Amino acid sequence: MNTRIRSRAAIALLSIVTIVWTVAPAVADDGIATLRETSKAFTEVAKNAIPAVVSVRVEKTITEQGSTYFYSPFDDEFFERFFGPRYRPRVEPRKRQQVGQGSGFIISEDGYILTNNHVVGEADKIVVTLRDGKEHQAKLVGTDPGSDVALIKIDAEKLPTIELGDSDALEIGEWVIAVGSPFGLQATVTVGVVSAKSRGVGITQYEDFIQTDAAINPGNSGGPLLNVDGKAVGINTAIFSQSGGYMGIGFAIPVNMAKSILNQLKETGKVTRGYLGIIMHPEKISSDLAEAFGLKSTNGVLITEVVPDSPAEKAGLERRDVIIKMNDQNVEDWQSFRNAIAMLKPGTRIDLTVVRDGKQKKATVEIGALDESELAMGGASSRVNKLGVQVQELTEELAQRFGYGRAKGVIVTEVAQDSPADRAGITPGILIMSVNRRDVTTVEEFNKAVEEFGKTGKLVLLVRNERFAQYVVVNLD
Repeated sequence: MNTRIRSRAAIALLSIVTIVWTVAPAVADDGIATLRETSKAFTEVAKNAIPAVVSVRVEKTITEQGSTYFYSPFDDEFFERFFGPRYRPRVEPRKRQQVGQGSGFIISEDGYILTNNHVVGEADKIVVTLRDGKEHQAKLVGTDPGSDVALIKIDAEKLPTIELGDSDALEIGEWVIAVGSPFGLQATVTVGVVSAKSRGVGITQYEDFIQTDAAINPGNSGGPLLNVDGKAVGINTAIFSQSGGYMGIGFAIPVNMAKSILNQLKETGKVTRGYLGIIMHPEKISSDLAEAFGLKSTNGVLITEVVPDSPAEKAGLERRDVIIKMNDQNVEDWQSFRNAIAMLKPGTRIDLTVVRDGKQKKATVEIGALDESELAMGGASSRVNKLGVQVQELTEELAQRFGYGRAKGVIVTEVAQDSPADRAGITPGILIMSVNRRDVTTVEEFNKAVEEFGKTGKLVLLVRNERFAQYVVVNLD
């Protein structure tokens, strides 16, 4: 009996081995075929996209002032957003030519090109090099420093273009392709996946970055991030690195954000944003806060201040209200809500659902126009408004996120375009540690110091980024 069982088992095993031996090559062939098809898809995307991706060279003449060191936000700004300004010694004031390089992509046959504001925004001369080597001097149509989007144009016709896709439809893990001119190497293609969505990293005022591990390096700024259909879903903008080069974390502006401002840039050269008039708790609502405010989840935004005579005040919104819905759509967090409001056209009416004292209430708001030159500070002094920054107290979470360790101060959350703070190189994410040698650790202390010392027309701020601290003189006049 045992002999029979062993014989049957041997026959069964032999049959399985025979089947596996027969099927394995077929499975392997199928896998290789799939890889070949994937490779062909990437090749096809690259072949169609490369002719519409351009190299952008920018030039700017600067006059260096008579001090021991100088800071240039124009030179290598791609890196300086993460690694801080570069210092160079000099003997006397002189003029010099700065040259920068980035990428862009053509979105219309008559020569409109999308790129980054930090690539072209401060340039005196913009030269675009097409794939065939032809150079065109471009004109700056409009810029939006708040999102780091810029639109330029060359005089040409029947140009190859890249179609704008739908960045909202992207999913984490989806294949994406980056094309640009890293280190001046034109038409470089890299491939990766969407690592995350809706990232905020503190380098622009309005952020909703796509994070990808497709290799992005200096010179990629302004180039397209493409999906497998060859449509642009993002504008490559920045990297996070501790070495100065690619480390697997790159960021792209969602193309849907760019779409919402393109027409405004074409028509007026700038963007007018929607304005609600509230100051929000700048973090995700914790479970403890949700319980304290009678919320069923941690989604939503908590109002900490309502600006007097603002659309929010006129609609009856109050401090401690929690906004949980906008036009019946759930509000996830303060950053996405802020971006959504900013992209609305002034005069738009929206319905908000808020939780007040544990009960839901409805409010209809007519969106106003945000004056970027005068940020509403929620009761701050006129000199603070004139400085052009909005700050918040440094929490443990923010200190860890920005690498400030045990440092003390207030962190900059917004900087008004062309304000004294903006001209002095202050950017969101910077820590202000003191005002005219007076330490500040709260918003109240900061406002009081600016009001008192701002009477002189100048402020000396001790500011810090992740790597070092420095003194910055801000002229208020």
